[in-house]
Amino acid sequence: MEMFALEGRVAAVTGAASGLGLAMAEALSTAGATVVLLDIDEAGLDRAREDIRAAGGRAESAVLDVSDRAAIRAGIDAIAARHGRLDAVIANAGVTAGPGYRTEAGQINAVRDEQWDQVLSINLTGVFVTIQSAAAHMKRQRSGRIVAVASVAGLKSEVMCGYAYTATKAAVVNLVRQAAMELAPYDVMVNGIAPGPFRTNIAGGRIRQPEIEAEFASMVPLGRIASPDEIKGLAILLCSQASSFMTGITIPVDGGIMAR
Repeated sequence: MEMFALEGRVAAVTGAASGLGLAMAEALSTAGATVVLLDIDEAGLDRAREDIRAAGGRAESAVLDVSDRAAIRAGIDAIAARHGRLDAVIANAGVTAGPGYRTEAGQINAVRDEQWDQVLSINLTGVFVTIQSAAAHMKRQRSGRIVAVASVAGLKSEVMCGYAYTATKAAVVNLVRQAAMELAPYDVMVNGIAPGPFRTNIAGGRIRQPEIEAEFASMVPLGRIASPDEIKGLAILLCSQASSFMTGITIPVDGGIMAR
């Protein structure tokens, strides 16, 4: 189990106040890391941080808006300066882009400029700047793990997801490949996670509505949507020594969707 141990490591997770971000932060803490939770939701951060501490973990938090490039850079720099190292960063923060093209509101001619721009600023530019900021520190220390959260909607067309969401998640997949090639000589591994449908608060928790959950579940070979806890094992793998020969890939966690 030493391969999966994160004792003495420092990790940061964006979008960590709830959902997949919180689940991954909990997982890294359980594996022994000091975890810094980053999110725009201050109240959610406070709850998440205290829950991790109550469970015996080491957790800090800071409010961060990933649509603000300067704030990302300052936030990541502050973590590295405070701890003297930065071992793992998970770029998880993201937003939905509204309904997919099966409804009139989600069809291509209905996509509004401001909606498109907002989703790109968070789901793509925010992920890029998070990776960029982490890479600066990891290249100097010649080690590190970077994980970007994409989506199965970035690997295939998806009728349930909006245009900006699918476009940004596809871009994240290639961003992972590009950064992995540059950072490989520095022993910095860059990988992606492509979740399928999970029971989270994205889109205001819309997926928790029974009819929506049933519709998503019907697309999954396992016949259900996932709990956030089901992403924890992969998060530990990709942030630990166990992934020492893995870089440039995006791994689906999707109940079999991509196997169809």
